Amino acid sequence: MRYGFVIDQDRCIGCHACTVACKEEHQVPVGVFRTWVKYIEKGEFPHTRRHFGVLRCNHCDSAPCITICPTKALYRRSDGIVDFDNARCIGCKSCMQACPYDALYIDPNTNTAAKCNFCAHRVEANLEPACVIVCPTQAIIAGDLDDPAGKASRIVATEKVSVRKPYKGTKPKLYYKGIEGDLLEPTRLARQYTYAFAEQRDVRPAEESFDPGQTREVYDVAHATPWGWKIAAYLWTKSVASGIMLVAAILMGFTSPSRLPLLTRGAPLASLLALALTSALLIFDLKRPERFLYLITKPNFRSWLVLGGFILMGFGAANVAWLGYGIYKHRVPGFLLFLTAVLAIASAVYSAFLFAQAKGRDLWQSPMFLMHLLFHSFLAGGAAFVIMGAAAQDERFMMNGSGFLCLFLPLTLLMVLAEVMIPHGNEETRLAMRKIVREEMSIQFWLACLGVGLIFPTILILSILWTEFSPTLSLVAAVLTLLGVWSFEDLWVKAGQSVPLS
Repeated sequence: MRYGFVIDQDRCIGCHACTVACKEEHQVPVGVFRTWVKYIEKGEFPHTRRHFGVLRCNHCDSAPCITICPTKALYRRSDGIVDFDNARCIGCKSCMQACPYDALYIDPNTNTAAKCNFCAHRVEANLEPACVIVCPTQAIIAGDLDDPAGKASRIVATEKVSVRKPYKGTKPKLYYKGIEGDLLEPTRLARQYTYAFAEQRDVRPAEESFDPGQTREVYDVAHATPWGWKIAAYLWTKSVASGIMLVAAILMGFTSPSRLPLLTRGAPLASLLALALTSALLIFDLKRPERFLYLITKPNFRSWLVLGGFILMGFGAANVAWLGYGIYKHRVPGFLLFLTAVLAIASAVYSAFLFAQAKGRDLWQSPMFLMHLLFHSFLAGGAAFVIMGAAAQDERFMMNGSGFLCLFLPLTLLMVLAEVMIPHGNEETRLAMRKIVREEMSIQFWLACLGVGLIFPTILILSILWTEFSPTLSLVAAVLTLLGVWSFEDLWVKAGQSVPLS
């Protein structure tokens, strides 16, 4: 049994009865939607046509929201309905990033995620979903797609139907008959910002122009940007925490005993502080932070949010053990150096796998993101050692940190340039990159990320290492490097969410 929808857009009149019925049936708050109707227009006056599209959860057979949900709040029932248990939801919003169809939202009353659940309570009572009952033209058909006698399965088997974004591999079970293709691909649409009696301010990209001959989006619901500065800050503090211990593990084998206290005690203390900030940012970004322990008590081990949490806990434990050895033994054994370095690398890069599980965001599927995170870790670690060396008035450690910057600043610069210049395989990624390089994020990218964060500190570091070492210039380069790492993380989070999903 596999319940699914067929929506006959040849019959749809765009009346929004399905939206209203859904809101009433599930008491959906104002401002969010489980099902909605989108309008587009094609042509120029007087030769114009309006098309409708009913959008909602696709109840995918291979639903990425189920995989990424860290607490198994989302699950697939035996009848194929993707249902939701808000008693387990921690409000991490990762499901919203994983869904390619923009079907999930945060309920402002419960601060948990929600979506269409096929009116599962009605299905269990042998009733049809509320939207099906109220549709005046019978444009919405619900049924078992495995039942050859059912109306929905007959339409899918015998008529031309379409699904949204089949290339995502989610196996959606929401089929459209007679839909205008542009409604299924939001990147084809030109957005209209001026209406008969209204105007949207401060939302039009600076370089975007409106062509009346294009396919135009003229009515849609508001779409949220789930992750903000806290996620960018979490990536940054995690780079600092892991980078400090990576650099410390490498330096332990090349440092004289007189300088070991900064490595055996100072480094793990600084790393633990950054790790505590990382954990705090993750917890307070949750809509239900009081439930954060569900990551341990109700874990979904397919989610990299859970796996990453356990990696961070292991890394924190290794830091504590390192600090304990430093305080009581004044040394760190080789096995602990190796274990901490491995856990530091894992802590630095696991977010690449988490972002890759966010199937709705094409920019985040970049295979180079893992190397970005690893290089950022070395940059942050080197910069942190320059700052710690300056605080301890130890010029040798400042030089050691500067050496890491000298190596990884040029490598990171080349990787960032390669990321934005290589051809990209789909329109969503190209649009996101255009926003970074040419449109509203370009000043931050070229000035803050590349100029201030990479090129200028590279020049400073190379000049002081090739001539006479300057602690002041080294410190300036370290601070600018940390700003550059933050700028890239912030851009990556914002740009990935800048392209519409529906």
